[in-house]
Amino acid sequence: MTRKRFDDLGCSVACALNEVGDWWSLLVIKQAMLGTRRFVDFQHGLGIAKNILCDRLARLVDNGVLARVNAGEHGTRYEYRLTDKGRDLFTVVVALRQWSERWNGNRDDMQLVDRVTGASIAPVVVRNAEGETLTVRDVSFVGKDGQPLERAG
Repeated sequence: MTRKRFDDLGCSVACALNEVGDWWSLLVIKQAMLGTRRFVDFQHGLGIAKNILCDRLARLVDNGVLARVNAGEHGTRYEYRLTDKGRDLFTVVVALRQWSERWNGNRDDMQLVDRVTGASIAPVVVRNAEGETLTVRDVSFVGKDGQPLERAG
């Protein structure tokens, strides 16, 4: 049996995947970050089937990642806008993009630059409270009880 939801895993990553884990959802979110608002523009920009786009937009709205807003033009037309929860995925989208560029050599015509300076953005990193960069080898995984969790390698 294939798992479709991760509610019972007791894992923060699994909970996030419940809301935004499939690849179409993340691409819809990225497209919204680029300023796409209307259904037809999402469909055109992504080349996604209408039924899949309807499902992903509905799920993202239900999960509070996007808000469906009446645009009030020519009858009832809706736009989809990122919520604060959706905008908080910016770091995730940038990290996935940078990871892909590093390990897959995937580059597209888009660059991410600081709006004020025009400079390229720095790689996304995890830092400790003092601002020092950390890797997976520099952290300990502990349970709520403070006990170390098992870790491979």
